[in-house]
Amino acid sequence: MSIQWFPGHMVAAQKKAAETMEFTDVVIEVLDARAPAASQNPMVKELGAARQKAHLKILNKSDLADPKVTDQWIQYFNKIPKTKAIAISCKKANEPKKILSLCMALAPHRGTPLKPLRMMIMGVPNVGKSTLMNAILNKRIAKVGDEPAITKQQQRHQINDHMILVDTPGMMWPRIEHEHDGYLLATNNNIGKNAYNEEDVAIELGAILLEQYPELLKTRYEVKEFTFDSIELLEFIAKKKNFPLRNHLPDIEKAAIILLNDYRQGYLGKISIESPESRKLKLTK
Repeated sequence: MSIQWFPGHMVAAQKKAAETMEFTDVVIEVLDARAPAASQNPMVKELGAARQKAHLKILNKSDLADPKVTDQWIQYFNKIPKTKAIAISCKKANEPKKILSLCMALAPHRGTPLKPLRMMIMGVPNVGKSTLMNAILNKRIAKVGDEPAITKQQQRHQINDHMILVDTPGMMWPRIEHEHDGYLLATNNNIGKNAYNEEDVAIELGAILLEQYPELLKTRYEVKEFTFDSIELLEFIAKKKNFPLRNHLPDIEKAAIILLNDYRQGYLGKISIESPESRKLKLTK
C-alpha cells in the first residue's frame, strides 16, 4: 500500500515558501534524525539548489536516534556543497543556540543592520520545528504538539537588528516517490493518521527492528529469542499484553499501536530506522 498525504493548505504554503526563499540567505531544514533522508522534502532541495542557497540541515530528535547512524548521516550531508549538518535535541537547552552562529558562518557576507542575515526554517510536519523555533527565540511563539501540521501560516521574526528568521508551516510534497519513505514518515508520525493503516506501518517497523535492533526488542518485551517475522511479533505483543482476542485471533491492531508508541517515545531505546547504507539499498531495488 502506497502512503500519500498532501493537505490542501500545503499548496499555498509551498508557493509562499518559494517566494520567500528568493530573499533568504540560509535555509534551515529540520529533519528527523531517525530517518533523515526520508524526512527531506525534495521541494526544499530543488528550491535551494536552483537559487544556490546555503543550507543548514538540523537532525533533530537525536536523543531518540542511534548515535552511530547519526554520525554517518552527518558525514554524508557534510559532503554536499554549501551544506552544514548537525544533530541536536531540543530537550537540551543549549543545543538550539548553536544554530544562529552556524548560519552566520554559512553566510559571512550578511549579518549587519544594513544587510541582516535572512534565515528560513523548513521541514516536514512534526519534526520538532516549532519546538526548535521556541528554543532559538527563547520564548513560546509557536504552537507545539505531537501531531503533524499544527503550524498553518508563515511567520517572520526579527531576532535582533542583524538577524531575521522566517518560520514556515510543515510541508509535504504532492507525491511520495518511494513507497518505503511513506512508511518511514508514518512511523515517525510525520503524516496524518487518516493517511495510513497503523498495522501496516507497525509491520514495516517490526521488520526493521527484528533485523537491526533485536536485542532492544528482547529487553523491552522480555523474550529470550525471536524466531518469527514482524506479523508474529505483533501477535506476540498482543498475547504479552493479554489483549482480548478479536474473532478468536490476537488483537494485532492494539499491538501495532503499542509497538509504534514504544518506538516513538524512545521506550525501545535509541533507534534509527534509516541509514545511508539502507537508503542506498532501497533506492537501488
